[in-house]
Amino acid sequence: MKHKTYIFFFLFGLFLVPQTNFAQIDYNKTPDDDLGEVEDNKQEYFFEALKQKGIENYDRAVTALLKCIDIDDSQSVFYYELGKNYNKLKNFGEAEDALKKAVKMEPDNEWYLDELYDVYAQQDDYDKAIKTVKQLVKYHPDYKEDLATLYVKTKNYDEALKVLDEMDAELGLSMTRDIIRNQIYAATGRKKEQIENLEERVEDNPDEESNYLALIYRYSENGEKEKAFETAKKLLEIKPNSQLVHLALYKFYLDNEDADKAIESMKIVLQSSRIKPDAKMMVLADFVKFVAANPEYENDLVETTSIITEDNNGTSYLEVAQYFLKKGEKDKALNYYQKALKLDSDNFGILRNILLLQLDLKNFEEAESVSRETLTKFPSQPVFYLINGVALNELKKPNEALESLETGLDYIIEDDQMEADFYQQMSVAYTLLNNTVKAKTFSDKAKQLESSN
Repeated sequence: MKHKTYIFFFLFGLFLVPQTNFAQIDYNKTPDDDLGEVEDNKQEYFFEALKQKGIENYDRAVTALLKCIDIDDSQSVFYYELGKNYNKLKNFGEAEDALKKAVKMEPDNEWYLDELYDVYAQQDDYDKAIKTVKQLVKYHPDYKEDLATLYVKTKNYDEALKVLDEMDAELGLSMTRDIIRNQIYAATGRKKEQIENLEERVEDNPDEESNYLALIYRYSENGEKEKAFETAKKLLEIKPNSQLVHLALYKFYLDNEDADKAIESMKIVLQSSRIKPDAKMMVLADFVKFVAANPEYENDLVETTSIITEDNNGTSYLEVAQYFLKKGEKDKALNYYQKALKLDSDNFGILRNILLLQLDLKNFEEAESVSRETLTKFPSQPVFYLINGVALNELKKPNEALESLETGLDYIIEDDQMEADFYQQMSVAYTLLNNTVKAKTFSDKAKQLESSN
């Protein structure tokens, strides 16, 4: 909807001041009738209405405008302002009546028609809205887009497509109009017609990359993979530097077991500055899955991630870290988790995985210092107290371990396994302190919780 704000102050003078020309005027003469007072009152009420509307006192604005109309019902702007205020009050019936009077006085006033359109649109009165927008189209072609949308809402899809075709021919292609067009195709199931439209675009504009990409997508969606592949290869011939086309090509290459070309395309996608991070992550996930099945290409994965254009949270490094973790290569997994942490230093999951790997790799000093630092960020997360306690026990610092473990116990909520882990580590600490009684007590508590699960 095209909403506009207009200032009428300069226009009002045209009707607030009498237009009759006099040869001579005596400005000091006392008026011999009350016309001057009437004009003053009308002007006063009108500006009062504008003031009240400006501070959102729409009821008072309506009252002032009705007084204006009582004095002079020949001014269309009074009805226009009255309609606007009724519209703000959601009094749509009165708003429509006032605005229709304004339009009747000035049938070609775009502002009046636009406000009337807004009244109908708010009520979802699509038939009246269409009638009004048809009048507005002659002032601004972009109202045609509203018209197409209204036709879609009334399921008049043929008329909507006709309007969209006219706009495309007059103004060129538009993403917003394509969205409307795709809604129509989806609602009507006209996939063939949709593809034919895209094929015509490619033929009419052979240098336009977006047309090829849209056609590739629709072919793929329709199960016509060969046509999609051929279109992608054609785009690459026309635009050999295209990066977006590789979002499609790598899939086709993988399906055809052309590993070298698939990897080449994936590398282009992952290093592209034009491709969004979400799309890159989908490709990277496929890359990791491919390398898991074809480990001879692992160096390509490592090489690509070392020079990848990173998103803001290190997701690409996480994908590779998880790949190495599944392979059991914990050193490599830790390396990539640490790279990811540099880009997202407050990520709970990354920190937990790093600390658990540090314990697995027996990097106890590192695990202790990092977990201690992490507790300043996450002081109520028991897992970090547990890790800290384990590391301190391994470093033969049982008193500090007990302090950390006892604090962390208070944060456990309905997690018997974690509570058992805490008791087991407290048993270890008391064993280090040669307190066998307490060591057995906490060991028994741990076993009791584990057996109850």
